[in-house]
Amino acid sequence: MEPYIVVLTATGALILLVAWLPLVLRDLPFSLPIVCVAIGSASFGLVSTASLHPIANPEVTERLTELVVIVALTGAGLKLDRPLGWANWALTWRLLIIAMPLSILGIALAGHLVLGLGAAAALLLGAALAPTDPVLAADVQVGPPRSGEEDEVRFTLTAEAGLNDGLAFPFVNLAIAFAAFGVSPGVWTLEWLAKDVVWKLAAGVLVGWALGGALAWLIFRLPPKARLSRTGDGFAALGITFVVYGATELLHGYGFLGVFVAALAIRAAERQHDFHERLHDFAEQTERLLMMVLLVLFGGALAGGLLDHLTWAGGMAVMLILFVVRPAAGMLALIGSAPPRLERGAIAFFGIRGVGSFYYLAYALNQAEFERSSELWSLLGFTVLTSIIVHGVTVTPAMRHLDSRRRTHGGKHWSSGD
Repeated sequence: MEPYIVVLTATGALILLVAWLPLVLRDLPFSLPIVCVAIGSASFGLVSTASLHPIANPEVTERLTELVVIVALTGAGLKLDRPLGWANWALTWRLLIIAMPLSILGIALAGHLVLGLGAAAALLLGAALAPTDPVLAADVQVGPPRSGEEDEVRFTLTAEAGLNDGLAFPFVNLAIAFAAFGVSPGVWTLEWLAKDVVWKLAAGVLVGWALGGALAWLIFRLPPKARLSRTGDGFAALGITFVVYGATELLHGYGFLGVFVAALAIRAAERQHDFHERLHDFAEQTERLLMMVLLVLFGGALAGGLLDHLTWAGGMAVMLILFVVRPAAGMLALIGSAPPRLERGAIAFFGIRGVGSFYYLAYALNQAEFERSSELWSLLGFTVLTSIIVHGVTVTPAMRHLDSRRRTHGGKHWSSGD
């Protein structure tokens, strides 16, 4: 049997599943990622899949996960109806400023105290697993532009996922510096602060906003005959994504941050334009296809031994990370905020881990030598698998319950004691 024909047939089936499965799973306590991983495990379970392990393909793993994340970030930025602001995004800022550092610290401590990881590996684990994922969190995100599906829970989780993937980078780079130079401060410390914290964060925001504004001018402000929006071609979203990401990285900024900020700037330029829906829909469809490919490969990697280095202590650490560290950090960050307890609990609990975590671990391991790298992959793989299953099963009934409570109270928040 010719391999090309087999691959062509499998690709066609995968594309049809991408289109069909969200409709079938809409009212079921299952998510598309669960099905993708199951398909991958079943498909590759009968053949040798050792070559699918990320350690066997470090560069491919890094680049494929990078591609999926940047496309997802563009879609996330375009779908947010709420203007950027301190008050409008109050819960998001709390999660980024308080919950994320606490999560990194808590995960690193779990890695060190429970698993005996050194400082570099423990910090890398914390930095890789602290960000919530913009790819696997579709069921807890807002709807398409102007759809009106932007309650506080969905908005906060979407905005957090859009920003914290970029904000985790300084901590990943600090872990790389620990691996290279040790934990004792030195010249490298000032370089990390100046370059990896100040410059790269600032460049990500400024380049993203500037390019987003320039692209918005091409899309909406040129004479009508020359406007990009007049084409109606949603695939321009990919051009926007690649141009902004590439330019930001060339200027040594954080491309993840640049892409999301650029999408926000484009949306802000002409918030009610129909072209936003075209851009978002194409980005979302591309993201779903890439996500499905990646998760099928993840399922194959699971069948090929990705979890072989997982220990009982590692399993306990993963339970702590998902069900103690993130929820506790989220609830602490949201103390005193307006939403009722149930909504705050949903925001804290649905910190889904996924593709971004794969990227950060692959990136760091391609930059420096870390102890027990196979164990780190097993820990991360088990964390993502558990998150996909637990969050995937609970998200539909949980969000349906919150929506029902919200409708019962006329769209207003109920008492925090409820």
